[in-house]
Amino acid sequence: MELLEKILSLDPNYLIIGLLVLFFTLEQISSNPFAFKKRGEHLIQNILFQILLTLMNIFFVVIQVYCIEWLNNHKVGLLYLVELPFWTKLIISVMLYDFSTYWIHRAAHKVPLLWRLHRVHHSDTSMDSSSSFRFHPLEMILVYETGNILSAAVFGTDVLSLGLYYFILYIFLFLEHSNLHFPNWLNRSFGLVFVMPDHHRVHHDQNQFCTDSNFADIFILWDRIFGTFKTLPVHKMKYGLIEFDSEEKQSFLYLMKSPFINIKRIKGERDG
Repeated sequence: MELLEKILSLDPNYLIIGLLVLFFTLEQISSNPFAFKKRGEHLIQNILFQILLTLMNIFFVVIQVYCIEWLNNHKVGLLYLVELPFWTKLIISVMLYDFSTYWIHRAAHKVPLLWRLHRVHHSDTSMDSSSSFRFHPLEMILVYETGNILSAAVFGTDVLSLGLYYFILYIFLFLEHSNLHFPNWLNRSFGLVFVMPDHHRVHHDQNQFCTDSNFADIFILWDRIFGTFKTLPVHKMKYGLIEFDSEEKQSFLYLMKSPFINIKRIKGERDG
């Protein structure tokens, strides 16, 4: 437990930077399933989202941690109704955070106000490892961080398990968004339980039929259980959103203001 606490006490920005350097380097030196131009410009645009989120989170992360610790101190949540071994409770708590995020993610695709924020992430027409940063800061703070507090209130999950959840999540986010070739056996083995890159690529396909699927971040089990799992051959995929498929609408400044602009969602050829 002490080792775990030491690992999770490290600045997560070091992990994020390390993962970006690793995956972005691999994308430059190996063959890619998708050919993109202006990779340097694309990287800088996406990093701007992470810089802004980091600055805003100096304040909001403190609030999130305070709220969850308050709930824990008052033993609020279902996990306080049973006695569980430390590691069992930790693993269950990580899964519950991911379970909550799955439903929040589904809501972000169905609720128009939430979709205005979430479509910033889906707007990327040239997805690579840096796309892990491409989230509107307001979505991350008002939707997902608030969701973590609600998860703690319902289930009794704590700050330590939240830290472990994010540690694992960062690894999965870079893996899922990276523009790299992955062997098919991953989908047939680990892909039965965990989200694999080919699963998440379907979620970023331009057609809404595919976009509204594979919502899980770590455990693809949620999609399999609740009927939102879909597959699509990699060679048939096209990333992004049709309504954002122009150079002007790919800029950082436009994407930051886009939630406040009425942009009609355009269905793709497979949407019907």
